[in-house]
Amino acid sequence: MNDRTSTGIPGLDDILGGGLTPKRLYLVEGSPGAGKTTLGLQFLLDGVARGESGMYITLSETTDELVAVGHSHGWDLGALAIVELAGDDDLDPDSQQSVFHPSEVELGETTRKVMDQVDALRPMRIVFDSLSEVRLLAQNPLRYRRQILSLKQFFSARDCTVLLLDDKTAESDQHLHSLAHGVISLEQITRDYGKERRRVNVLKMRGIRFRGGFHDYALDTGGIVMYPRLVAAEHVRDFTPQVSSSGSDDLDALLGGGLVRGTNTLLVGPSGIGKTTLSTRCLLSALQRGEKASYYLFDEGLGTFFARSIQLGLDLRPYLGNGQLTIDHFDPAELSPGEFAQKLRDAVDQRHSRFIVIDSLNAYLQAMPGEHYLVLQMHELLSYLNQQGVTTMMILGQHGLMTEARTDVDLSYLSDSTVLLRFFEAGGKVRRAISVIKSRTTEHATTIHELLLGQGGVVIGAALDGFEGVLSGMPTYRGETPLMAQAGHAPE
Repeated sequence: MNDRTSTGIPGLDDILGGGLTPKRLYLVEGSPGAGKTTLGLQFLLDGVARGESGMYITLSETTDELVAVGHSHGWDLGALAIVELAGDDDLDPDSQQSVFHPSEVELGETTRKVMDQVDALRPMRIVFDSLSEVRLLAQNPLRYRRQILSLKQFFSARDCTVLLLDDKTAESDQHLHSLAHGVISLEQITRDYGKERRRVNVLKMRGIRFRGGFHDYALDTGGIVMYPRLVAAEHVRDFTPQVSSSGSDDLDALLGGGLVRGTNTLLVGPSGIGKTTLSTRCLLSALQRGEKASYYLFDEGLGTFFARSIQLGLDLRPYLGNGQLTIDHFDPAELSPGEFAQKLRDAVDQRHSRFIVIDSLNAYLQAMPGEHYLVLQMHELLSYLNQQGVTTMMILGQHGLMTEARTDVDLSYLSDSTVLLRFFEAGGKVRRAISVIKSRTTEHATTIHELLLGQGGVVIGAALDGFEGVLSGMPTYRGETPLMAQAGHAPE
């Protein structure tokens, strides 16, 4: 027998470990615009879908306003009982009386109307909006606490699951927190640039094990969707860490055999060096093996991405057409870390993607000023992908073209393999070099090779034995190593 009540909010039941304990009173607090009304309506409509009657009691909004909110999300509120107590007479403090218990003290007019409606309709789910008006009517903290306690006892005696909404216009009310069976706090954070960010924190929930801390959520047409914080240790799957080809025999040799399933590879280098082309070559090889794949593009436009891929003979369009590949383009200023992590989880769990490319980490990281724990979140995300047997490629751009290169954040310690790409000058021309500087799973080559971008994606030349200082961008030539452009390997 299921002893939990679903909230109807995607992701929130997961955060709560299965939902709410039924027949209890809960506090949902948040600043105006955080989504309390939307959450309350979703909670009631979910109950209607499960055969549970619902009532929305409003002291702050009119029925027309609530219906308009429902229509904006595509919802029909006709099955809900809406009790509007926002009239002038109902909100006159002089007409209210203190309340301790229905059987002992005469009720104020507002509270009496609420109880009469509940007794008449016998709803199983109730949303009470909002406590700020009740706080004003009560006029002092003692009377306010007694009134809330009275309502709690009344609702409990009638087996109602109740959400009390509070807009946090007053200081944090710890007395109210102590009366509620659980407290859900919604926050809306305005950033200097880009879309506002919303996050939820379950402050208290008696008798159930819930996922604490902050979780991102989105409020859009269709309601609220919450993104539970990813904990990699909860998602362990057995798989065989087999080695697969990158699509280039020379690159496989550098990597010590190829790309290992359940590992991530970081491609590091300056802009224009060929990081995206290299990852596309590896992606196409995975698609040709029949694997499902997902590509997450932050920096480059889709038109430019496809045009260059086709020019290099790496046409991905057939795999988009048959559903084997999905390419998502994001505006990083509109995306929260939790939402991005959820999209990757959906790709792995629902689409069964086994090859993922993140291009690039720079825009994703730079769009999140003040995200002190974003690197920790990336650690959880990569650990999750590795445990699912996914082959992951990440692109990280560096500042500086020919001399000292710098990165916005050092993520090399998170990677299982790191491929370093560099520009260098030789013979009056700008050339590219590639080397593998780290691999946790294979014995990789330690040599530095010239890299050309051409038909088929990449061409890797012989080791640059005759050069010193290639990685610094200012090499010294001390041998007879032929360069590929001189040996007839230039791209067509």
